[in-house]
This record gives sequence, structure tokens and C-alpha cells, in this order.
Amino acid sequence: MSIPVVVLGATGMVGQRALSLLKNHPWFDIAALAASERSAGKRYDEACRWHLPGEPWAGLGDRIVEACDADALTARLGRTGIALSALDAKPAKHIEKAFAEAGWAVVSNASAFRGDPSVPLVIPEVNADHLELVRTQNTKGFIVTNPNCTSMPLVIALKPILDAVGIEAVTVASYQAVSGAGYPGESAWDMLGNVRPHPGNEEEKVAAEPLKILGTFGEGGVTHASFPISARCVRAPVVDGHLVAVHVKTTQPITPEEATELFRSWAGGNLTTPTAPRPPIVVQAQRDRPSPRFDKDLGGGMAVSVGRIEACPVMGLKFFALAHNTVRGAAGAALLNAELLVDRGFVS
Repeated sequence: MSIPVVVLGATGMVGQRALSLLKNHPWFDIAALAASERSAGKRYDEACRWHLPGEPWAGLGDRIVEACDADALTARLGRTGIALSALDAKPAKHIEKAFAEAGWAVVSNASAFRGDPSVPLVIPEVNADHLELVRTQNTKGFIVTNPNCTSMPLVIALKPILDAVGIEAVTVASYQAVSGAGYPGESAWDMLGNVRPHPGNEEEKVAAEPLKILGTFGEGGVTHASFPISARCVRAPVVDGHLVAVHVKTTQPITPEEATELFRSWAGGNLTTPTAPRPPIVVQAQRDRPSPRFDKDLGGGMAVSVGRIEACPVMGLKFFALAHNTVRGAAGAALLNAELLVDRGFVS
């Protein structure tokens, strides 16, 4: 198959990561690189500075950047397809809506529609059934979102515990890489020799988004999970890889050994699409793991590493979880959602 994919926000760090993952994808064809009006009409290698290792501009430097115009792109391509959005939240609000109205399947990394009750917030291994929400959207196409990059390792690690023994409460503290702020992102003055309490609304996202993802889908939409999450988010002087320290109060008792076996045996829906990691969770036995330097790239950057699974005298269970924030937590998450849409027949 060859399904056309337009990357919206192609000049930013998440857009660049998306292009590097899409290059040579067996299902998808990069049909257009789209960005703001100031970049439209330029060669890709003139419109942005490449920030990733590997082949500069993913070998697409001579492609012309186009405007994020749904009607113009549909007319040029002669059909709709998948619009993979790496846009900032503010422009995403109207651009993504316009693409959905024009008949595109919008797969978004932006936060603009994550809280919309008619828009699924999806991690394929966790809540693929929530895709049915797109049938309630009153547009020719639809919008699907993936969560905040810090929520990603948290939710994937919580899912097997929730299903096995239930959850009453969670506290989480993050150690987030600077690439999560995009480019130029955090200043050297803020980050060198420093750990910075997160200045944005990250804590609100981490407290809210997992409850939608871990909720149950029914006739009335998604009923959010009912347990509270208390989050503290911190930016650390690390390039890539978000590490979270998680403390869980479970409904039924669970030992660290039982939790370890849950993580090791969890199949995450047995996904077989090209980007799906196998296994989705990697358990680290060493006491100093998981760590961003050594574990962020497991499973092509799509696996979540879990370690230091221990008893907590306050909450009951504690552990660390890690994910590559711009791959599993951003561009790779959107790509996996796009693959899921094809696999489940929502895109043909």
C-alpha cells in the first residue's frame, strides 16, 4: 500500500523526527512537507535547520515546503490521506480542524484537541477501542490525538497494573529532557548545572490526560478513570528521554515481584504494525536503570523501560519508567496511531 501523508509543521523538531521515521516507511508516502507561511515556497533545507543525527533533512532537503492549506493540498494530490500534525497548539486549533473538514485523517501530536470529548486520545497498546469516537465527529474526516510526552511512559506502565489489581491513587515526578521544549527550547542559563521545575502547564496535562486514556469507552463516549494523579514536572539537563518516578496505591495488594512479571508479560494488544515495539515494556534489572543515555532507543525509540520496581512504605508500589520523548512521546506516537487507523480500517 502507499497512503499519502502530509506532515504539518515539518520544520520543527517533532516534524523533523516524523519525517525521519516516515522515510522508507512500508505503508506511507511522504506526499507533502507543510509549514507556516514564512516557510512555504522555500526548499526544506532553506526553511529549517536540521537538528537530528543521521541523514540531514532526512534526504528531503530539495523538497519545496507548502502551506498548511487543506484545500490546496487536496487539489494538488487529487485525494485526501493522513495529515500528521506536529504543529504548535495554537495554529493546530484551526489548521487541524480545516483538514478534518476537508476529509483528511488528522493524526495530531498537538494538545489542541486532546480534551475534546469527541476526539480520541490514543496509545494503541492501551486504548485502541477509543478510535470509535471518530464516528461522532461531524466532519468529512476526523482527528485523533496522542498524549503529552511525559504521560506516555506513565500510562503504558500503569495499564497492566490497572487491569490486574486496580489503582486508587498515583503520584509521579518527571525528569524531562530539554528536547521536549523544541528548538531553541530552554536556555543554557536555565539548564547548565541546573534542574528546573517545569515552567509550563505540564503538571496539569500529566494529571488529566492519563485518566482519559485509561478510561472506558461506551455508548456515551469515554468515562475517565477515577483515581487521582498528583504530578511534579522538572526539566533536567538531558538531550532526549523522559524519566518518571511513579508511586502507585493499588486497589488490591501487589508485590514488586508480581508487578515485575506483569510488566514483562504485558503484550499491549499484540500490535503487529511496522512501528509497534515488541515487547512494548522492557524491564531493567540493574539498579541504576532505566536511564536516558542507555535505554531511550530501545525498540527503535518506541519501547518503554521500567526498573527499580520496589515496595513503597507510603503508597505500596514504586518504580521508574522511561520513554524517548520525541519518538515514543511525540512523532513515533503519532505514526503508530496512523498505522493503527490503517490496521483497523479507518483509513484505506
